[in-house]
Amino acid sequence: MNIAILSRGPGLYSTQNLLRTGLSKGHNVRVLDHMRCNIVIEKDCPIIYYGNEVLTNVDAIIPRIGASVTFYGAAIVRQFELMGVHSATSSEGLLRSRDKLRCLQLLSTAGLGMPKTVFSDYTGSAEDLVRAVGGCPVVIKILSGTHGMGVVLAETKQAAVSMIDAFNSLKERVLVQEFINESKGTDIRAFVVDGEVVAAMKRRAQPGEFRSNLHQGGTAIAIKLSAEEEKTALDAARILGLKVAGVDMLPSNRGPLILEVNPSPGLEGITKTTGINVAARIIESIEKELASKKN
Repeated sequence: MNIAILSRGPGLYSTQNLLRTGLSKGHNVRVLDHMRCNIVIEKDCPIIYYGNEVLTNVDAIIPRIGASVTFYGAAIVRQFELMGVHSATSSEGLLRSRDKLRCLQLLSTAGLGMPKTVFSDYTGSAEDLVRAVGGCPVVIKILSGTHGMGVVLAETKQAAVSMIDAFNSLKERVLVQEFINESKGTDIRAFVVDGEVVAAMKRRAQPGEFRSNLHQGGTAIAIKLSAEEEKTALDAARILGLKVAGVDMLPSNRGPLILEVNPSPGLEGITKTTGINVAARIIESIEKELASKKN
């Protein structure tokens, strides 16, 4: 099987882990920088150029598309799909999940729990936004933020209004969310592959920090999800159309609350914490999908 990993960081842990795992299973695997791909649109003949090379004989792709290049990355994934190439993450699933507002709208409409969230145009009153989520403290998130960056906690009304007004003046769109105090600086990352939670961990923030992301210095332990947590993670991935997803949830008094669904979740933290080779599960999912198409 010929597999292409779409990644701008060939030396990154996740990319290397997928590459080594695919090679160890006897597949031909290469890493392609999706930003160096060019699309040719022609009647009945979708083509992708990689430099001067026409990409042919690709059976499957594994997109590792960064948030800052979602638009172009999704276009490349879509072009591969039009060429009949299987993608571990669909272009539509990538777009749905990367648009944080659209993602929350879809999940909330389906009845999944999440922190109360308010979104407004730049002209919205900061005081009204804070009041709408129940008052301070509140969490303010930049729509384009990743790895816990662009996420701030405003503990007082004055601080919240100042932050929101500052973002508005910069024309930076933000979400304002209620702060879930009972989570006590912890969250849960569930890694979903092909309709199954293959690994899960609980992350805890450093003292004095509310963000539990490992990139922000948080620590993690492997856990077994409750039935409700597992169902929430699987439902979220299914609703967004993702075969591979990292679903982040907050424990709360009203059940698991979804924070984010990541279509290109990092493999290092979950693999080292749980000891589970998640990359192997992704490759096996591709093998299963292509085998089913042959039958």
